[in-house]
Amino acid sequence: MLHLTPEEWTAVALSLRVASVATAVSLPFGIAVAWLLARKDFPGKALLNAVIYLPLVLPPVVTGYLLLIVFGRRGIFGAWLADVGIVLSFRWTGAALACGVMAFPLLVGAIRLSIEAVDRKFEDAAATLGANRAWTLLTVTLPLALPGIIAGAVLAFARALGEFGATITFVSNIPGETQTISAAIYTLTQVPGGDAQALKLVGIAVAISLVALIVSEWFGRKAGARVHGV
Repeated sequence: MLHLTPEEWTAVALSLRVASVATAVSLPFGIAVAWLLARKDFPGKALLNAVIYLPLVLPPVVTGYLLLIVFGRRGIFGAWLADVGIVLSFRWTGAALACGVMAFPLLVGAIRLSIEAVDRKFEDAAATLGANRAWTLLTVTLPLALPGIIAGAVLAFARALGEFGATITFVSNIPGETQTISAAIYTLTQVPGGDAQALKLVGIAVAISLVALIVSEWFGRKAGARVHGV
């Protein structure tokens, strides 16, 4: 049986919690943005697309610092949120926000491709039968794109699980509060004799991420088979 200290098990549980919350909260926004990019043409579309994918090309530390400026206790929105009792910086909720931001491009990308693969003839048929756009989206587009949506969510979960740079910059590395698997591994590598424990956490992170990626690939194949009528 894998032997980990209570603090390390806490880091594993916190990582799963943070990744789950980040994925669940960002999913509705990801679907909305993906549908907008897939089905609409509007001024500034290229700019919106660039902003969505910006976290993929920016150093994660930069993203974390920007989050600190915006959502820190003295940030643009953070000060107002603190006044109403919502504090994100140096809290696990802030870690979920940072992970969600970093995973959002992958979520949107997968869902957008899935929506673009849906034949518009089905949507047009629903419209001719009297369905409005919202009802068509809920009953036709999203069900047909569901495998891709699930694949995107799983991929985002895996990305959120491994986030380090933006998270540690925004919420630091506080055991029991913001110390995720990645942060715990980093801490153990700085401690003499901590390599063995770090390797165990690495194995757990690899196993969870591998399962998530396999599930994502399976749903991706299912989506492709549905589109091609296989």
